[in-house]
Amino acid sequence: MKQRIRVVGIVRTDDKILMLKKIKGRAEELPDWELPTGKIRFGEQPEEAMARVVYDFLGVDVSEIKLFDVVTFVGIAGSSQLGNLFVIYKIKLANEVLTPKEVYSEYKYLRNEELAAIRINESSISVLEVLGGKILGTSDANVPRLSSIAEVMARSAVDGATVYVDGGSKGNPGPAAIGYYIIGENGQEIKRGGEFIGFATSRVAEYYALKEGCEQAIELGLKRVKFVSDNLMMVNQMKGIYPVKSMDFLPIHQDIKNMLPNFEAVTFVHVKRDQNQQADAEANKALVGHFSRKSNNLNQTF
Repeated sequence: MKQRIRVVGIVRTDDKILMLKKIKGRAEELPDWELPTGKIRFGEQPEEAMARVVYDFLGVDVSEIKLFDVVTFVGIAGSSQLGNLFVIYKIKLANEVLTPKEVYSEYKYLRNEELAAIRINESSISVLEVLGGKILGTSDANVPRLSSIAEVMARSAVDGATVYVDGGSKGNPGPAAIGYYIIGENGQEIKRGGEFIGFATSRVAEYYALKEGCEQAIELGLKRVKFVSDNLMMVNQMKGIYPVKSMDFLPIHQDIKNMLPNFEAVTFVHVKRDQNQQADAEANKALVGHFSRKSNNLNQTF
């Protein structure tokens, strides 16, 4: 298993924590927000690396630095697992005027509840989850403690609209169609529909259904969205639990990831098939409708 070592800085002001927005992500990632993070150069001590990272990326010196914790976790990097060892420091800055550069485009000091409004990368989410309330821990009972960031983001998405998606194939591979069913925050139906997509496997159809659901949500201007599917594999791949290796739907998976920054909060939820009946009905309707039209055209021709 590959392993990387990083230094991470925790910068607090009252009940807020400093988050930085990356200019761009790695080849397989989208630009996200993260804690101040950097590599350790050859011959550097972790503490020296932390101070250098802050100066290089924010243009400010560190006035105080203290080892806070060391965390390890395993993440997904492309099609393989990646071991992570993060050395965490609590730091104070010599100047409050920051000048993001090189890898960061902007910064914000955010409270616990505000973290759900930004997309945080996997590594920083893992660090925040492992450390939990230790980061924003305080004796003031009125100040919220840091809970699971992934849960905070998921709760925000759950409180928004819901997009049910489903794809199917007769023959697998065979004639395929997709369907979607969208309800708003108030539980009222917003839109539903389906489309025949040609000859495909059921897995490819499921991904095309999710892509269509994303496109419809963006077109409707939805910002907090819960995408629901009865395909467990696809849901886990969108969550990053399982890697995507098949070239049949890897490009569609990437297209979907490229659309996610349009949302403030997103979560993916798996349900049983009988809980996804509306989207399934729309897919079946589109498939039957396609062959009905084709049959009518043949009858008219002959």
